[in-house]
Amino acid sequence: MNDAEFKAEHLTGHGDSHGHGHTQGSLVKLAVGAIGVVFGDIGTSPLYALRDTFAGHHPLPLDLLHIYGIISLMFWSMMIIVTLKYVSVIMRADNKGEGGSLALLALINQHTDGKRWGRGIILLGVFATALFYGDSMITPAVSVMGAIEGLAVYEPSMQRLIVPLVVGILIGLFMIQSRGTEKVATFFGPIMLLYFATIAVLGTLSILQYPGVIAALSPHYAVGMFMADPFRGFLAMGAAVLAVTGAEALYADMGHFGRNPIRVSWLAFVLPALVLNYLGQASLLIRDPAALASPFYFLAPEWFQWPLLFIASSAAVIASQAVISGAFSVTQQAIQLGFIPRMTIKHTSTAAGQIYIPVINWALMIAVILLVLMFQRSSNLTAAYGIAVTGAMLIDNFLLAVVLFKLWHWKAPAAIAMLAMFFALDGAYLGANLTKIPDGGWVPLVMGIAIFTLLTTWSRGRALMRANMAEGSIPLDVFAKSAHSSAARVPGTAIFMASTAAGVPSALLHNIKHNKVLHERVVILTVSIEDVPYVDAGERSSVKDYGNGFYRLTLRFGFLEETDVPAALDGINMCGEPFNMMKTSFFLSRQTLIASDKPGMALWREKLFAWMLRNAASAMEFFRLPTNRVVELGSQLKI
Repeated sequence: MNDAEFKAEHLTGHGDSHGHGHTQGSLVKLAVGAIGVVFGDIGTSPLYALRDTFAGHHPLPLDLLHIYGIISLMFWSMMIIVTLKYVSVIMRADNKGEGGSLALLALINQHTDGKRWGRGIILLGVFATALFYGDSMITPAVSVMGAIEGLAVYEPSMQRLIVPLVVGILIGLFMIQSRGTEKVATFFGPIMLLYFATIAVLGTLSILQYPGVIAALSPHYAVGMFMADPFRGFLAMGAAVLAVTGAEALYADMGHFGRNPIRVSWLAFVLPALVLNYLGQASLLIRDPAALASPFYFLAPEWFQWPLLFIASSAAVIASQAVISGAFSVTQQAIQLGFIPRMTIKHTSTAAGQIYIPVINWALMIAVILLVLMFQRSSNLTAAYGIAVTGAMLIDNFLLAVVLFKLWHWKAPAAIAMLAMFFALDGAYLGANLTKIPDGGWVPLVMGIAIFTLLTTWSRGRALMRANMAEGSIPLDVFAKSAHSSAARVPGTAIFMASTAAGVPSALLHNIKHNKVLHERVVILTVSIEDVPYVDAGERSSVKDYGNGFYRLTLRFGFLEETDVPAALDGINMCGEPFNMMKTSFFLSRQTLIASDKPGMALWREKLFAWMLRNAASAMEFFRLPTNRVVELGSQLKI
């Protein structure tokens, strides 16, 4: 993979844009919506985070030193990683209002072009995306299982029903994805508001029974724990990090709600509720160590236990829904930016971001169910959970470093001091989670490496294929002059899809070679995906007239837009006359790759790329071309 593959055309500045139109609306309404979608992952962490710190794979002694130390560590991790790093700093780095690793990569691409370290930064960003898919598989499993395990807490005889119930809930969740989530999402905000209000009240009632636990928020308790018990304290970080899982979702979902609503939701509602609940759980454990079986559920009085189970289970399903929707959005970005083959994308609503990708949906469902069946308990799943999250958070620090120095031009002392703090904390958390590799931490690593291999293989293979096709290509102006006089012209318009904006596409060469005719109007069409989420209507198209009825047309789309070619052509009147779909034929080139020993990519990767190309969605479907107006011409190609 070379730097030229990722050349960018446009970057925004340091993030004062208001984003796309879908972030418009009242602050309160958007803040409530953000609570329902953005904070599901981090919001359900109290179900298992504190419990697994004292009863997980590397348990701590249940005494005041370690209880106060862990609460202090969790609180300051939320303040530094979530509040400072993501909410205050990284969310300022938006790509026309959009966030997430791929959006950030698109933002910094032109500043890395030609730099030796640019390729490394891009590969890190792609690996962060691969880890996100691992997170998307684990989050639904651990969230739903952590909630449903409340059944066994209140009624031990129901323990054997937990796994079947979890599998059934997850299957139902994935089955409804094709219907869209717009209507269901309207209920997400109120339910999550109820959930956070509930855990805040339960935590407060528990704190009142041992008010001294509030002192645990002091940072010196975390420092004291590490000084008194450094080894076990370090290992316990592998579970304590569960308190900040979902932090990257604040950034990734910024485009749906806007920066300010997410900040308001976090600082005014979500953070206080989480802190109160963790303090309440700590108070309960100090007063009753036997509550360690489930300090979250044992916070509730007996009359409220089953309502709490229902509320927590609903919140877990919502958290899972948010991650699944996020996987669809990230996949769409990756397809548009050239890291994943074309896939069928169905729009379930006119609202931005409401999409459904069948392949991703069913692949996630199979992976999630296998994880549930393999690990059986949420405490086993949390061992696999942390590595994907901490790996992605550490990688974000490298991307942030580029933003601080290249985009925002921070002074070195301030930037280095802040980055050093982020790297130290995220590095320690990743190191602690690496100790859980034998207990299940290998799962997200294997997933991440496999997905990273697929993403980079597709990107590299596309670059090699385009370079191969460009070799010996004929300039369009030369072809137009010679073909005009050597082929019969027939009525109508022929649009030949071309992946590059230079040379003559192979479909046109094959057509004139075998059919020996040309349409009255021949348009070479290239669809260009820009490194911005949305392209303004005035910049959508550009055309060049080569004479004799030959034109080269370029359509530009953002990486979050639907590539609807007929809709874009409908507004163009620059190629002699408007486009009439009933008089227009689309010619597509379909290459069959033959693996060879040519330099550029290992033979096994060439075979993998060929398999991905065969299974990619057709260009006809991806570009929304009318099915009765498409002609495909195939050829064989070696890379």
